[in-house]
Amino acid sequence: MADYRLETSWRPVESSFGRLTFTLFNLSAEPLSGFSLAYTSETRLADKHVCAGGSLKRQVAHLHEFRPPDGLSVPPAGHWRFTVEGLTREPKHVTAGVKSAYLTLGDGRHVPVGFGDLMLEGRDGGIAPPLLPPGRVEEPYSLLPWPLALALKAGELPVVLYPAEGARPEAVKALSLVLSLYQRLYPAENLLFSLCAVKGGRAIRFVTESSIAALAYEIRFTAHEVVLSSADATGRHYGLISLAQIMHGARANRESFRFPNFGTIADQPRYDWRGCHLDVARQFYPVADVMRLIDILAWNKLNIFHWHLTDDEAWRLEIKAYPQLTEIGARRGPDEVLAPQLGDGAEPRSGHYTQEDVRRIVAHAASLHIEVVPEIDVPGHSTATLLSLPELVDGQEAPDSYRAVQGYANNALNPAIEFTYEFLSNVFDEMVTMFPGEYIHIGGDEVANGAWLSSPLCKALMEREKIAGTAELQSYFLKRIRTMLSAHGKKLAGWNEVSHGGGVDRDGTLLMAWEKPAVGIALAQQGYDVVMTPGQAYYLDMAQAEAWDEPGASWAGHAPPEYTYAYEAEGELSEALRDRVRGVQACIWTENFLSRAYFNRLVFPRLPAVAEAAWTPLERKDWNRFAAIVRMWPVL
Repeated sequence: MADYRLETSWRPVESSFGRLTFTLFNLSAEPLSGFSLAYTSETRLADKHVCAGGSLKRQVAHLHEFRPPDGLSVPPAGHWRFTVEGLTREPKHVTAGVKSAYLTLGDGRHVPVGFGDLMLEGRDGGIAPPLLPPGRVEEPYSLLPWPLALALKAGELPVVLYPAEGARPEAVKALSLVLSLYQRLYPAENLLFSLCAVKGGRAIRFVTESSIAALAYEIRFTAHEVVLSSADATGRHYGLISLAQIMHGARANRESFRFPNFGTIADQPRYDWRGCHLDVARQFYPVADVMRLIDILAWNKLNIFHWHLTDDEAWRLEIKAYPQLTEIGARRGPDEVLAPQLGDGAEPRSGHYTQEDVRRIVAHAASLHIEVVPEIDVPGHSTATLLSLPELVDGQEAPDSYRAVQGYANNALNPAIEFTYEFLSNVFDEMVTMFPGEYIHIGGDEVANGAWLSSPLCKALMEREKIAGTAELQSYFLKRIRTMLSAHGKKLAGWNEVSHGGGVDRDGTLLMAWEKPAVGIALAQQGYDVVMTPGQAYYLDMAQAEAWDEPGASWAGHAPPEYTYAYEAEGELSEALRDRVRGVQACIWTENFLSRAYFNRLVFPRLPAVAEAAWTPLERKDWNRFAAIVRMWPVL
């Protein structure tokens, strides 16, 4: 148990975003004096704020450090209380409070501080409704996403499924791969498949049928065998996943789910981009967790893993040309170059992926028919990069010369420094050896209005190139990056702000609409291919209910699983523009994901809900059926 504990509450105050009250308890046997208190929270202080009972020593994004009044000594069993008004945003949920805390003592030591939930004062926080209804199935087959067409008659559950005699080696290997996937996801369950014939089992006969569409499959059930037909290996893989799902449900809940003895399934995906994003910059996830998430994507027939590897908070990818990126940029702590952020306490935290780690993860994903799309977020969200490589900074630019983004000022790579492009070219040189996929995602989001305008180098560039303003500077930068990627044999993917200031060449560029659904419509109208991932529906860090006690972020409101499930990406798009929508994607932003339990509560069941929206046509979706089946689905 920590010798110190911090309790926090919030109270509404008219004409402001309310008042925070902090109370530090001394649980040790010694008086406490000559210290400062640091905590991290997504509820940040504005530049103009009022503190009673203490004073702000420093603020770095989500890190806040306060001093007590001069001469204060907190006796054993005593406490120090201070209040703050002047917040950047009103907290909406219990998780908007403290995420970590520590004291810095007079001798420079850092000691941990325990902390509690953000308590609500002076207002009823409401009661969160159940996230899922009991569910109801009319057709007793556990399939998620639900297939395009299905006509089945239930029968007896076979002991296992196994490859028919004479099955080709590649088909047996495909079955073995799905069997291994099931073992990883459900290690306590009996196996669904066998590579040998088993009495009481049923054979799978594999058929290659060129008339079936790419990625599609058909399954025909008879009393004696199961016939799985596809034109390609990916379709066969999806068919095997469906068979595994049917078997799993029929075993796990025999009252509700059955195995078919007769009939057919004909199935194919609705969209070709069915994605899930994971931010590993804010919180680091070890290789085993990343690989398990990829397993979960495969079980849900998602085919894109968008890996957000860099941000202000950290650079997580080994680049051998610049070891500083991970030696400095992947490490946060009280005495490190990068200050502690959400979840960081008295001890430094670090983590990055070696190039060998990356190759293992990419190969694992490829074996499950999933493409890994890496993201290096530029030009904005680059604090970790700039602190690791100071030569990327225009030293003549005034500190804090433009509005901070998420608490970080001057956090964008400078388009007028030629080393910026040398640096990125060298980074891409190494990335293309690790990531064989079609796209590299370059971010392009949330560059503050006014960025670079006090940089003498940028002023000269703007005059030379006849550029006006931040957005056009970013467009200049991104056009050069797009050319660079083309030279490396890659296409550019980015967030919707890539279109600002004139954007980049539309041909081959893929943009992700995150701010709101209308942005995706506008991008399609401009000629961009679009992936829809609006924060209001598909950001899985958003709270799932309005109630105070429901965890999650709040900037995009709240997104109950039913809303995520029902959201239609094509929205108001005209028929002529619908071909511009490549697909949909869930985003897992991890600022506040400090535990596996928190991750699972926020991500599931909404991730399978996005997966069904990505695969299943609108007229085939059924919320009650989904709710009945998804309870059996794996979590991290």
